[in-house]
Amino acid sequence: MAKTIGYLRVSTQDQDLEKNKADILHFANDRNFGQVEWAQETVSGVTNWRGRKIHGVIQNLENGDRIVTPELSRLGRSTLEVLEILKAAKDKKIDIYSVKEKMELDGSIHSKILSTMLALFAELEHDFISQRTREALRARKAAGVRLGRPRGPGKSRLDPNRPEIIALLRNGSTVTFVAKRYKVTPANLHNWLRKNKVTRKAATEDQT
Repeated sequence: MAKTIGYLRVSTQDQDLEKNKADILHFANDRNFGQVEWAQETVSGVTNWRGRKIHGVIQNLENGDRIVTPELSRLGRSTLEVLEILKAAKDKKIDIYSVKEKMELDGSIHSKILSTMLALFAELEHDFISQRTREALRARKAAGVRLGRPRGPGKSRLDPNRPEIIALLRNGSTVTFVAKRYKVTPANLHNWLRKNKVTRKAATEDQT
């Protein structure tokens, strides 16, 4: 019988989860999901999902199991991270349900279309991040702040963008695409990935 996990995350200890639990139970009962097991954690918004309980939940679930969350934003701190979590669940054929958005990512045609749209939104969010970064750099330069690569061994201008770069690669972006976006050569990006111990499984190889 498929296992159902109700996943709850809050950022502060004083946040009440009882309403979210009630919403998940109502959602699960309407769909005859059976008994709901709870996975609950309190973490800050800066903790990567692989350092949180949600990673262990996905690792321990099997094909056909499901995760129900009050809303998708509870899964991760950005669209890119949420999409990465959804992809990890999809690879293991774990269904994800969101109560607030009434989303069902269960392998159906509808959910495949939805996953494609989320990927587009993630790409759009990254464009916004890049645009805001460029604007901030221009403002700092206009204010007389010295810009450029920090001095010292091991520094790289790719370092501040590490979470976004890894997320893009894991979500299917090619090495060439990411290198061009960050204005480095594919060889430089490969070297950076090796130095940061990011495995090639994280990237989609560009054969062109």
